[in-house]
Amino acid sequence: MKLLNVIAAATLLMGSMAIAQDSAMASKADMRTGANVEQQLKDMENQWAKASLASDGDAVMPMLSEDFVNVDSDGSVHNKTETVARMKKAKFQISEVSDLQVNPHGDSAVVTGTWTGKGVDGMGKPIDARERWADTWVKKDGKWQCVASASAPLK
Repeated sequence: MKLLNVIAAATLLMGSMAIAQDSAMASKADMRTGANVEQQLKDMENQWAKASLASDGDAVMPMLSEDFVNVDSDGSVHNKTETVARMKKAKFQISEVSDLQVNPHGDSAVVTGTWTGKGVDGMGKPIDARERWADTWVKKDGKWQCVASASAPLK
């Protein structure tokens, strides 16, 4: 009976060590490839700006959670469907983000930055603006999704 307990304990210990080693190797792989939270979210914010420049709302669709809410710089509020539709109608000559700061909080993060845009928005209104914005991201099912975005004009 004692031998059986020793074998069971050794088996559990070896299994735990193997799992820990796999986790450590995955973490090291993430560090080697630069796949950290800050870089992932900066990349996604830049992809969003490029999609805006290309009027490609479909490219942004997977980045936004189903319950996404956008508070625009004019105070209007838009859901995911409205935000994507407006992006498809917009025609920008400039859409750039800068001054990106990422503040992670476990499986969520707040990203702030400055947006510079020039063109026509999704409502047909001419835009030549600089805005400060904040996006709230949450990691859901292993992927980052934006749940809220808000912006304000810079003078």
